[in-house]
Amino acid sequence: MDTWQRRTVIYVAGLVAVMLGYALAYDYLMATVENSPQPFTRSLRVVVETFTTTGYGSDSPWSTDVMRLFIVVMDLTGVVLIFLALPVLLFPLFEEAMETTAPTALEDDIKDHVVICHFTPRGETLIAELESWDVDYLIVEPDSDRADTLHEAGYHVIHADPQSVEGLERARLTDARALVADASDQVNTSIVLTAGEVDEHVRTVSVVKEPDRAKYHDLAGADAVLSPRRLLGESLASKVTTGVSTTLGDSIEVGKDFDIAELPVHRGSDLVGTTLADSGIREETGVNVIGAWFRGEFVSPPSPDAELDGSTVLLAAGTARQLEQLKSRTLSTVRGFRRGETVIVGYGEVGQTVAEALQTASVPYTVLDKDGKDGVDTVGDAIEPDDLRAAGVEDARTVILALSEDTDTEFATLVVRDLNPDVEVIARAEETENVRKMYRAGADYVLSLATVSGRMLASTILEDEDVISMDQQVEIIRTDAGDLAGTTLGEADVRSRTGCTVVAVERNGTVLTDLGPDVRIAYEDSLVIAGTDAGVDRFQQLY
Repeated sequence: MDTWQRRTVIYVAGLVAVMLGYALAYDYLMATVENSPQPFTRSLRVVVETFTTTGYGSDSPWSTDVMRLFIVVMDLTGVVLIFLALPVLLFPLFEEAMETTAPTALEDDIKDHVVICHFTPRGETLIAELESWDVDYLIVEPDSDRADTLHEAGYHVIHADPQSVEGLERARLTDARALVADASDQVNTSIVLTAGEVDEHVRTVSVVKEPDRAKYHDLAGADAVLSPRRLLGESLASKVTTGVSTTLGDSIEVGKDFDIAELPVHRGSDLVGTTLADSGIREETGVNVIGAWFRGEFVSPPSPDAELDGSTVLLAAGTARQLEQLKSRTLSTVRGFRRGETVIVGYGEVGQTVAEALQTASVPYTVLDKDGKDGVDTVGDAIEPDDLRAAGVEDARTVILALSEDTDTEFATLVVRDLNPDVEVIARAEETENVRKMYRAGADYVLSLATVSGRMLASTILEDEDVISMDQQVEIIRTDAGDLAGTTLGEADVRSRTGCTVVAVERNGTVLTDLGPDVRIAYEDSLVIAGTDAGVDRFQQLY
């Protein structure tokens, strides 16, 4: 018996007892005080009529004050018991009837879906990515209230235990393309082991929080074990190491000697403060800027009037030589890196990964952490100005905030910016929703753990997807000419209509990259398109 049923039984039993008590008292008073004896059933009827307001005063008038006072008390008791207490019982009943309950098994006829065990912030990014690629998913959530909430929010979810064979069978794991275990390290290994019992051929991806436990996920049978915090650390460090490396960083090859790459604009670059139109990037380097991140928000295509600053990251297409020329313009004047010019604040897993990457790139650094463990140069608090001064923030070129608490990162950003207005601040965010606040606080470049890890999962599951950046949904696709065949690029006006950019045309084994508005698309051409997930969807719908 649940709480509502038990409460109802108690209420009804109490109401009956009170009515019987009042009926006995009324019957006694009518006989002794009013000198008007009557059958008990008549007294009971008067009480019921009074309590339910279906009748009043059938025995009135009463001749004594005692009886009149008793009737007043009985009237008030009936109002309290019926009209005040009853809604407390009825409203929960109505709410329960109107609630949407999550199903306990997959009811839709779908296959090749991704089973996501437990829902986390990174799961939102993963689901958004799967939806953009028209890949079905199913969340298996063991908490009933959370499952109901997700169901009401429109997610595909079932309430089941992913650590049980029955739970994964109800998710139809045997028909799935992959399973993602995204709970605690111990629970994830249990889910992977259970998945092996249900279907050992389904690809399993497990998220590990502690890197030294990855081997146990492998032993459990996971096909891929991901460590998001390590990836986040490497991504944060790359913002510094890219500035001193002699070769181009990560890029995606479109054709022979033609790439698409991310190039962050560093503080001190001659591009800072100019608009895209006035920068001369196209005229001087020949590259095509197909998108840009402005304070964490991706825009494609970017406006010619968009102003470049130290937080801008350009998404550019061109030959290796052209991209190297642009890279030289995005950097500040070349100078040696002395110890102390890069300060790492926070020496947890992310901070240690940043330090390893900087050491590999021969970039000296200073570490500030509240605990005096190996590798820490300065012991202090990230939000205390004196401790940041002691770590050399006032003379630093770059400060990397690798703190686990977003509120600490936001406050530390304000303090660092006050101590050194010209320093480049690179920050880690635990939650995606806090990224914008960090930019407002003064950060130049922010990466969210939830978003990075969600993109990392999507890249692992969707092996045929080209992922430009782990923190944004940018797609590079090849497609046939479609409805564009026979038209020029100027006539098609792809950028303004879809937000995508035609970065190359493959024709008879040759990749054409110098694309002007007069280039006419042939029927046998293949197009290379770059844009956000939404932009690519619009392109495919239109053309």
